[in-house]
Amino acid sequence: MEIPSDHINNTLILKPGGRVDGQNALEFQAAIDSAIDATNDSVILELSDLSYISSAGLRVILLLAKTLRSRNVQFSMCSISDTVKDVFEISGFGKIILTHATRDDALASIK
Repeated sequence: MEIPSDHINNTLILKPGGRVDGQNALEFQAAIDSAIDATNDSVILELSDLSYISSAGLRVILLLAKTLRSRNVQFSMCSISDTVKDVFEISGFGKIILTHATRDDALASIK
């Protein structure tokens, strides 16, 4: 699985698309892990192109958040599609991980 990415200063922006479920969650995790390096001060997941996420995908995001927090790397999500936003609200992810309406909002929040 390839995840498009952008770098703005020391911020890595990852923009996964399609579906993340039990079939490809490990590929999703591997793609994210390989994209992040020690030079990233912050990571943003831009989720406007993600159409579905299962509990396996949520687990990957939660592990990512924990790993980045332990390395003092700021993490947030933005531009969440309506379908995925519903899953995040039901699961309580919106309370666990900082979310922003847009990429610009996420970038502006970086300290």
